[in-house]
Amino acid sequence: MAKPNYSFEKRQRELARKKKQDEKEAKKRAEREAKAAAAQDPQGGTG
Repeated sequence: MAKPNYSFEKRQRELARKKKQDEKEAKKRAEREAKAAAAQDPQGGTG
């Protein structure tokens, strides 16, 4: 029977964790940008 490749499994877990963190950061960034754009729109017409 083949022995388990723990380093491969660990690397896969690390990649999955990083991907999840990146997605979470991208979502936060998009929400932040949308909120900033919404805050600028009403003031953009007065000038």
